[in-house]
Amino acid sequence: MTRPIRVMMLGLRGFPNVQGGVETHAEHLCPRLAKLGCDVTVLVRSPYQPAEVSPMWNGVRFIPLWAPKSKGLEAILHSFLGVLYAAIKRPDILHIQAIGPAILTLLARLLGLTVVVTHHGPDYDRQKWGHFARTVLRLGERWGMRLSNGRIVISKVIADLVYAKHGVKSTLIPNGVVIPEIPTTMDALHEHGLIHNRYILLVSRLVEEKRHLDLIEAFSRAEIAGWKLVLVGASDHNDAYAGKVYAAAQQTHDVVLAGFQKGLPLHQLYAHAGLFVLPSSHEGLPIAMLEALSFGLPVIASDIPANLEVGLPDECYFRLGNVNELAKMMRKVVQKTRDDHSREARREFVASKYDWNKIAGETVSVYRNSMKKNSV
Repeated sequence: MTRPIRVMMLGLRGFPNVQGGVETHAEHLCPRLAKLGCDVTVLVRSPYQPAEVSPMWNGVRFIPLWAPKSKGLEAILHSFLGVLYAAIKRPDILHIQAIGPAILTLLARLLGLTVVVTHHGPDYDRQKWGHFARTVLRLGERWGMRLSNGRIVISKVIADLVYAKHGVKSTLIPNGVVIPEIPTTMDALHEHGLIHNRYILLVSRLVEEKRHLDLIEAFSRAEIAGWKLVLVGASDHNDAYAGKVYAAAQQTHDVVLAGFQKGLPLHQLYAHAGLFVLPSSHEGLPIAMLEALSFGLPVIASDIPANLEVGLPDECYFRLGNVNELAKMMRKVVQKTRDDHSREARREFVASKYDWNKIAGETVSVYRNSMKKNSV
């Protein structure tokens, strides 16, 4: 009988129901790795891991390690502690999520660990980072891609970037979706004064690259009678950008700040929306867009490469930052008649391309190949 692969995962705040794309990715991936026979331990950041979640969840073991709740320091300090912990416990695979924590790849390799790094996107392009942080992130990408035993990227855009900048090949394994049951209940709608099929939705953290201000301005210019704009998500840290979003929402008629949502309320907000819009300037592979499609929603997105890679029809994309174009597209889409055939077609489209069970199996293959390389 083959011994289970002992996997230790690092580079995320925690899960389940913790805000963030990497967190959502790991929440879906880790239980499936466990079902495939992996012994999965996730090193989570103690300030973020939900207190109500037990140390063992769906076959996944959580080890909370201290981290400061600080935008600039939490990832690097937690990752440093995580690598030291892994060096003591000696897993078969240390799986580092994202290029920021991947700056610890060098230390992990020096300590004799077999390292797999997943590149979720060039985080140094995010608007929130200053010069020093961008330098650290670029170094994390460089070491993570060049020094790891296995490299996973979530989109072809990132695969091409990695090869062009670092001369190494990577394994493309995208994010996935779970095709949900459509809830018929509407408690979350009632709580926020919303009407079925009469609101536009964005689900994301309150960070600059998501371009909430563009969307609020476009909604104001569109002047769509009887519709509301709902922004689901919160800021991990009180900062100037979040303040600007709150102020713009308060000054614009029919904009609803729903805060961070999870579970059934979030599903209700997805299921009963009339349109999902993602105006972002930076994505790896947008999980929120895939989730919107899994509920059958029509989608409008900015024309950045990661969004284009999802493969929606051309009329679903607008030029990044073009508020007038976005306003016109929103007016056009909301005037269309909703039909069950279109909804199911979107659900089938995303289900065929982004299956979590297939993703988990491909990830295990990367683990096995990385272990072989490190044993040679």
